[in-house]
Amino acid sequence: MNNLYAQPIMPMHDQVEVQLEPTYLECLSLVERLHRRLLDVIKDEFERLGWHEVNAVQALLLHNIGDSELTAGELKSRGYYLGSNVSYNLKKLVDKQFVEHKRSTEDKRSVRIKLTLKGQEIRETLDELFARQIAQIEQVGDLSLGEMSIFVNSLRKLERFWADQIRFRL
Repeated sequence: MNNLYAQPIMPMHDQVEVQLEPTYLECLSLVERLHRRLLDVIKDEFERLGWHEVNAVQALLLHNIGDSELTAGELKSRGYYLGSNVSYNLKKLVDKQFVEHKRSTEDKRSVRIKLTLKGQEIRETLDELFARQIAQIEQVGDLSLGEMSIFVNSLRKLERFWADQIRFRL
């Protein structure tokens, strides 16, 4: 006999998708929010120090350049930034003398960049900020090394998944 109240059985694949959707969407939201929070933390640190010459995005760019001498294209290919964002911020940082640039001797179209002493001071300030956070993260943030390792591994998988979406047009 047919039961009018029986729920249709959803295929297992659809059940997994229904369960995964809210978690995936929350993950997207958290990744975006974490990036904004990081920029807020950097901005707050610079305000405490009375530094107003660079914004948080530019400071993070200086930190990611580090001790390297490289091109804007290399920064983009490492996955740190989009093209227009890099060009705009590098121009500002060169104008404010945080970064120096020079034409490559091998390829005149290529411009190599590196931090000036002023840029290195910003990078060192971020190094100190991050060191303070590392010293506090287990006790204050309630995050163990094991949890952080799992988190990093999961983010790498997500990054690879998104890169494959672009590369293979999935």
